[in-house]
Amino acid sequence: MDLAIGIDIGGTKTKIGLVDNKGNCPVQTFFRTKEYPDLGDYLDQLKQSIDDLITELDLKPNIIGCGIGAPNASSKRGTIENAANLLWKGSVPLLEKFKEKMPMPMRIMNDASAGALGEMLFGSGQNMTDFIVITLGTGFGAGIVANGKLIDGYDGFAGELGHIDMTIGDGRLTGLGVRGGLEAYVSATGLKRTIMHMQSKYMDDSRFRNIAYNDLHGEDITKAAEEGDVIAIKAFDYTAKIMAQALANFTAFTQPEAFVLMGGLTNSGKWILEPLEKYFNEFLLEVYRGKVKLISSGMEDKTAAICGAAALIWENQH
Repeated sequence: MDLAIGIDIGGTKTKIGLVDNKGNCPVQTFFRTKEYPDLGDYLDQLKQSIDDLITELDLKPNIIGCGIGAPNASSKRGTIENAANLLWKGSVPLLEKFKEKMPMPMRIMNDASAGALGEMLFGSGQNMTDFIVITLGTGFGAGIVANGKLIDGYDGFAGELGHIDMTIGDGRLTGLGVRGGLEAYVSATGLKRTIMHMQSKYMDDSRFRNIAYNDLHGEDITKAAEEGDVIAIKAFDYTAKIMAQALANFTAFTQPEAFVLMGGLTNSGKWILEPLEKYFNEFLLEVYRGKVKLISSGMEDKTAAICGAAALIWENQH
């Protein structure tokens, strides 16, 4: 049985799985990225996790390679460079160091671009030549497919749309220090910041008035919205409006058939998606109106990022 290793390095969790050529992920695991501030320790934990997954399978698989999706990853250099939501700073030669521990074919790519590749091979993008994948996790990522090809960029950093300056009101800083940057508003972290902003702006009662910022989680905000919490509903509406403006702007670049949405924030369902749909169609240029879909990932939610990373290896086998 041929399998590829898929690794998704996130600001909060590192997810690992073994993936077949249809995008099925029979075994997976995760650990907390921030518990390993030393790169060597982190890579040891990564190798151990992979070894443990392989032993979980009944039959010993033939591992054909390892694909890694990570924020600010350069597919051309094999490095992670100045990622806002990771503890390792500067240029991190992740591919070179990990190959020393696990010699095999290995590729690394920006996590959202890897997600776009996964959608092309296994998900919603299988019958599309023009689409943009938006990942809404700790940060905001984008992977762009145009004319049937992934746009990787000169240095492998195409699609850093989360750090586009939206010049919005108070101009929050993103993790890369961009004032008014999209990611500071449209991400799980951005939503938490918006909850605090809404509490200072409005006087409505809210469960969040008794919760510290660090104890606040995205799923709590969704639950509060379902219970009619005004602050939560306003926060989702505010987030959706900014995101809609951004997606309308991005449409003018490549005219995608669809935006494919994935990541934790999409689990908020109608609270983010309904206002997003409404505002998006308001903001679109007339020539694009009614032509651009907003759809969810075609890959299983829990394994989408893992399969996207594994697609870096499977892409060359198709």
